[in-house]
Amino acid sequence: MNARKIRKIGVIGAGTMGGGIAQVFALHGYQVTLVDIDETVLKAALGRIKEHTRPELWDKVSGMIATTTDMADVKEADLVVEAVLEDMAVKKKVFKALSGICRKDAIIATNTSALSVNELARSVDNPARFAGMHFMNPPKVMLLVEVIKGDETSGETVAAVMEAAGSIEKVTALTNDSPGFISNRLLFALIGEALRLLESGAAKKEDIDIVMKFGMNHPMGPIELADFIGLDVCKEIMTTLYDGLKDERYKPTAMLDALVKEGKLGRKTKEGFYRYA
Repeated sequence: MNARKIRKIGVIGAGTMGGGIAQVFALHGYQVTLVDIDETVLKAALGRIKEHTRPELWDKVSGMIATTTDMADVKEADLVVEAVLEDMAVKKKVFKALSGICRKDAIIATNTSALSVNELARSVDNPARFAGMHFMNPPKVMLLVEVIKGDETSGETVAAVMEAAGSIEKVTALTNDSPGFISNRLLFALIGEALRLLESGAAKKEDIDIVMKFGMNHPMGPIELADFIGLDVCKEIMTTLYDGLKDERYKPTAMLDALVKEGKLGRKTKEGFYRYA
């Protein structure tokens, strides 16, 4: 598959990431089919996309996005990006279905932030056409797309995915499959250490965040960022990293575990390490 032939995009999952990925491709003139099992989720995704699209561009963008609850509607897509729950079993089920739906020359990609691309590729009929295409949150704003090459991903597939990302004005970084890839391996070492500093009583959360914002020029401190990502998501990713690497730096802290159990998940629930109005 040559990126010049990629015209139609399928996105599976209409949550925050799936909707954002659909929006970015539509803004750049790609015909997008956005799929979710829940019609309410699809309507909410279109609402978020409209909210974050300039009014003068809305007619163009909305005209480029078709929503559906039937995965079979991506059968003509040149590139399908999966963005469902960060759950290995759920993703494998999606890829097994896509293998029977997509054209044989279509590229199938996962937006996973931490799960093994090699493991996921086992659910695809031809792993050579499978790769990781990890967008950052929010996809419209963040410039990076981390491209993950599995052991069987072809060079042609890697080139096509990187060219497609470039065509939507993203910067790409290429990595082989390993726990957490580049982005989350580095990020959650930082977040994990920040949480251990907090839990040990070495410093207050505000001061930890101040150091990284004003000393290291980070736009957001690591504890603020954990709240922004979602503490449940942070725990899932850190658990995956810890299980894969057996490195204590990634083991979720007791404080993180407690907040997740209490349903205090960060910005999305109005309370995590910080409170939000």
